[in-house]
Amino acid sequence: MAADIRKLIVIVDETRKEMGREVKPATRRALAIAVIANPHAGRYSEKLDDLVEIGDELGGTLGRACVQALGIRPAQAESYGKAAIVGEAGELEHAAAILHPKLGAPLREAVEKGAALVPSAKKMGGPGTPIDVPLGHKDDIWLFDNIDTMTVMVPGAPRPGEIVVVVVLADGGRPRPRVDKNGAKPVPQS
Repeated sequence: MAADIRKLIVIVDETRKEMGREVKPATRRALAIAVIANPHAGRYSEKLDDLVEIGDELGGTLGRACVQALGIRPAQAESYGKAAIVGEAGELEHAAAILHPKLGAPLREAVEKGAALVPSAKKMGGPGTPIDVPLGHKDDIWLFDNIDTMTVMVPGAPRPGEIVVVVVLADGGRPRPRVDKNGAKPVPQS
């Protein structure tokens, strides 16, 4: 099932100064948002396979839109994150079905790699509900300069039967980062 997209929004946020100091090069984050119809709004469904497939579609679509908006080669994307807001006729599991099983693989393809987990957030809400999209380095979770968030909201969305799906990419870390990972110890992987 293809996503029934009501609205597609692409924005670039560029920081040129921080605390009165020049940021060179400027730090840039792009977000791509799809406001989609929720095919399960208003009813319980045991199987959410169609939402999983929509996540697969949107991972590539939104990831490529961000790369294009930043005007970079895919490999130049450093950080990524994803989020979804489900309208009140849906349930939180609808966001999980879009974000978790398949959205990451086409997003990683859009940025040419992405060895690290794609940070995510999800929530329920009505029109204009904000969500903080977490960002992390696409290949190394221990690059603290790239740990960030971007607050996103869409006036008029999500309507009760909609889902707002967001992908954010950055071509660098936070503006003028000064926190390093000295002393931080990686958590052993099991």
